[in-house]
Amino acid sequence: MKISVVGCGRWGSFIAWYLDSLGHDVLLYGREDSIHLKRFRETRTNGLVTLSRRVRLTSDLCESMESEIIIVSISAQNLRELMERISGYEPMGKTFVLCMKGLEAKSGKRLSEIAGEYMDGTNKVAVWLGPGHVQEFLRGIPNCMVIDSWDEETKRNLVAAFSGELIRFYYGNDLIGNEVGAAAKNVVGIAAGILDGLNLTSLKGALMSRATWEIAKLIKAMGGNELSAYGLCHLGDYEATVFSEFSHNRRFGEMFVKGERFSELAEGYTTILALMELSSAYEVELPICRAVYDVLHQGKSANDALNELFLRSVKQEF
Repeated sequence: MKISVVGCGRWGSFIAWYLDSLGHDVLLYGREDSIHLKRFRETRTNGLVTLSRRVRLTSDLCESMESEIIIVSISAQNLRELMERISGYEPMGKTFVLCMKGLEAKSGKRLSEIAGEYMDGTNKVAVWLGPGHVQEFLRGIPNCMVIDSWDEETKRNLVAAFSGELIRFYYGNDLIGNEVGAAAKNVVGIAAGILDGLNLTSLKGALMSRATWEIAKLIKAMGGNELSAYGLCHLGDYEATVFSEFSHNRRFGEMFVKGERFSELAEGYTTILALMELSSAYEVELPICRAVYDVLHQGKSANDALNELFLRSVKQEF
């Protein structure tokens, strides 16, 4: 297949490498001022991924729209701006695959909703979600991930095209639940990092059990299947997010509570704003998410937030 990957950061460049390894014709797009694209043009590597000469590089977004499949791997908060630009090229008959985990901070909208606003009926939208770190994939450590879409044929085609020995894909059956769950797990990752930073790692068991339950409630209220919170896109991603040394969100939470600066992207920082919007809109109490929000955006002491959270009465737990 002819595939374009829009976004040449850590995950986007890995996707280009992975799909090239499966024999697809891959084009990797980055902005002209992207330091990542500059490095690939000069050395074919970013220090993690080394791209073969088969992978073409471009800073021409119009050129990337020529492929039949367009994979998007950028910051979730930049998706609307990108889709506005893409819509100017009037794409038709394309399949857009969103490979990012987040919600629009201001509106609480899922990313497939945002992409759909700029598409006509000839285009399809899917999501590629689930656990996995680039560093582990490149060491040959396999994992399982999920492809989901409202369109069944799109799911079947993508799973068939993207599956390999390194990644086994499952068919998603709950776009709402999988998108919300995948986005929310980044907030749980930040909470886990806060626990690590306070030397309270032993509380991660309580964090995981309670966080899954409250996200399940939100998914159900939004019209999804609450059991999706216990699948690969949320609970199934906890190992990679809550414990891994490679988790940006966990590391961000740890450094935040220590008063240190973290320079990489941690999607959970803005996702928590969207979750607070959804909590209000659907009248679902999200105590763990609220605690993270208070610490990150309201200046509340992490110790105070944790004491209030974990000292809630037993009657309030479930």
